[in-house]
Amino acid sequence: MPAADPILTGRVQSLLYTVGAAVLAEIVQVEWNPRMRTTAGTAQPRTGRIHLNPRLLTISPAEVERTLRHEAAHLLAHWRAGRRRIQTHGPEWRQACADLGIPGEKVTHTLPLAPRRKVAAKYFYHCPNCQLLVPRVRLFKRPTACLKCCRQFNAGQFDARFQFRRVPAASPSQLTD
Repeated sequence: MPAADPILTGRVQSLLYTVGAAVLAEIVQVEWNPRMRTTAGTAQPRTGRIHLNPRLLTISPAEVERTLRHEAAHLLAHWRAGRRRIQTHGPEWRQACADLGIPGEKVTHTLPLAPRRKVAAKYFYHCPNCQLLVPRVRLFKRPTACLKCCRQFNAGQFDARFQFRRVPAASPSQLTD
């Protein structure tokens, strides 16, 4: 269960007030999330919550501050964009970073956190035209076609002729023989 941090919440509120985002400042909340393993922090624009990895505390106070501003920039960028969709680390986010005092912020971190573990693919699909083999951890939820073939033969539009077909789990090598 994430634990709220009133001091860091106040810190982010102060930053947001200085850039004219008082409405956002009123709903923001910073929490320490002990379930986080590989990421330093996350921001949830819909709820105004920032979740931080408690392992940041063992790295340095400066890293806590940088990550806090990084995640606050996500909230600010989405708030400024309103209902318009924006890229996660696009120009709006970069501008928000600069406004919050971290110009040139990097998209990823190089912190000594546990690396993501690789999850083995359980499902395999192939394109009936070019025989491209696609390994997947999860099943496709909707019809999906080979982009290369759709681009080459149908101007990049979905074409059922190139829809991926599932390969039985035990035999993905049969396609390459």
